[in-house]
Amino acid sequence: MNKVQIFNKDGGSVGEFVVQDQWFELEKGEQAVQDVVVAYRAGLRAGTASTKTRAMVRGGGAKPWRQKGTGRARAGSSRSPIWVGGGVAFGPHPRDFSKKVNKKVKKLALKRVFSEKLNTSNVHVVDKMDITDAKTKNFVALLDKLGLKNKILVLVKDFTDNTLKAASNLPNVLLSKVDSVNVYQMLLCDDVLFTEEAIKDFVSKL
Repeated sequence: MNKVQIFNKDGGSVGEFVVQDQWFELEKGEQAVQDVVVAYRAGLRAGTASTKTRAMVRGGGAKPWRQKGTGRARAGSSRSPIWVGGGVAFGPHPRDFSKKVNKKVKKLALKRVFSEKLNTSNVHVVDKMDITDAKTKNFVALLDKLGLKNKILVLVKDFTDNTLKAASNLPNVLLSKVDSVNVYQMLLCDDVLFTEEAIKDFVSKL
């Protein structure tokens, strides 16, 4: 059983959140994390790379020169892959790179990454994410009071326009709704900051 301190926006401790054993997993899930990250990155690929085969290239209908008697190598088309302006042999064509990953594998991977962050004291909880106006300095002040300096993933149940605008100019902050968080985002950031409401929602799905 692990405990995480809950802080307010001024950096003062206002309680603690208890992480039950069923939400914690460090014995298995390493391969699940690998599979989920590979699938996520594959899904980001556009798959639009395209080349033309010799059948698709314009021209090349006539035999460039007769078969025998010229002293040159035989040639049947000026659009052969070995000719300039010819088609491409074995070139890329539009395709879907996405990979399927089972829900149980995704859940296991998320639990494993969360557990690793928790085990290294990189999980933090704030009671509320109150940003009164859309100013970056207010968001920076909140992070400073919590002692967070590294690349950080901020997970909230829902965010206001002020919170979104205040965080959008910070290159070391990734703001996301807890419903849409994924393993890749957690691995990408050094620390994870939950609101109290968000971490309760997160662990309920583990």
